Amino acid sequence: MSLATASLRPGAVLADLVPASTRARGYARDVALVVGGAAFTGLAAQIAVPVPGSPVPVTGQTLAVLLVGTALGARRGVASMALYLLAGLAGMPWFASGTSGTGATFGYVIGFVVAAALVGALARRGADRGALRTAGTMVLGNLAIYAVGVTYLAASVHVSLAKAASLGLYPYLIGDALKIALAMGLLPAAWKLVGRKG
Repeated sequence: MSLATASLRPGAVLADLVPASTRARGYARDVALVVGGAAFTGLAAQIAVPVPGSPVPVTGQTLAVLLVGTALGARRGVASMALYLLAGLAGMPWFASGTSGTGATFGYVIGFVVAAALVGALARRGADRGALRTAGTMVLGNLAIYAVGVTYLAASVHVSLAKAASLGLYPYLIGDALKIALAMGLLPAAWKLVGRKG
């Protein structure tokens, strides 16, 4: 099957275009993609800028999570973010700023799993193939991250949800808009590129 044929197949995500001629190679491909997605997220988490007065830094994590979930699809995306979460709990220092374990921002990491499931499922319905649909997908993914992250933050630091939103949501909206704009360019362009190569 050519890349062009695969890219037009209903329900395909970008990761499905990585060739695998046998079931064993398909399994190896999926493992590599899951591990690679977790590593990419861990690397992006090291791009961290502290926000005065908030325990939540600005990071590259959310963009990485949404790209991984969209590109891999829900099943592999959830597996990738679950690996990221579990390895961080086990002591791998690849949460924001080289941290691990639980803390006030751990709810965002839980939210990454939810977001990967959501954007991956939407990508299987073609939501990453046009700029506006990609924007909508990224907005929903961010909402999933914040829904869990802000709620966990409120419980962790013993403040109201409104106060937690002021600490862990509102200061990040401009950065999220820029990340969404980047994804709006990257994902549809990737589909056009693989379509031309097919």
